[in-house]
Amino acid sequence: MSHKHISLLSAIFHDPVSGNIHWREIESLLHHLGATIKPAHGARFHVVLNDVECFLHHPHQGNVCDKNLVKYLREFLVRAGVSPSSEAGNA
Repeated sequence: MSHKHISLLSAIFHDPVSGNIHWREIESLLHHLGATIKPAHGARFHVVLNDVECFLHHPHQGNVCDKNLVKYLREFLVRAGVSPSSEAGNA
């Protein structure tokens, strides 16, 4: 895993939650982890990673994700078995 992706995972799991994570970075990370991302209705995207599904919403104003989306993404990654420590070992 690239240093960029490891840094992004750390930012997603860092407290307090970051409000400065860009949608494009999240998409790149999810693709790198092997997720499938398909457009759903409107600004929603259907994401499947390690047989775990969720819907993520593209930010409406700009491309910076709000803190609630980052928290939801964090919960999804945990359910899918992804954490900064698990992925750092795969670098």
